[in-house]
Amino acid sequence: MKFGRDIEALLKKLLLGYKRYFHNDVLNSDGRKLFEEILRMTMYEHPELRRLIYRLRRNPTIDSVLKLAKIVLGERKTKEIYKIGVYGLYEEEYLKNTII
Repeated sequence: MKFGRDIEALLKKLLLGYKRYFHNDVLNSDGRKLFEEILRMTMYEHPELRRLIYRLRRNPTIDSVLKLAKIVLGERKTKEIYKIGVYGLYEEEYLKNTII
């Protein structure tokens, strides 16, 4: 399935802004607005995803966002973007240098 660049860009923005748009892995009001816009655009481009979009709207969590992102961006790219959004760019180096 081919998705528009605007949907991909908004999904990246939502995942990279994890700390801004999520609280306890649930979308806050700003994140919900952005997610609704993504879902509206997706519904317009791919009406066959109507049932999935309905289920995602009812449960606005990180799992729902990742489920849609895996369809739109692909699994590998979604994991990379999600890690950067949650842990930051220097996640691996930070974990190596910390003493626990």
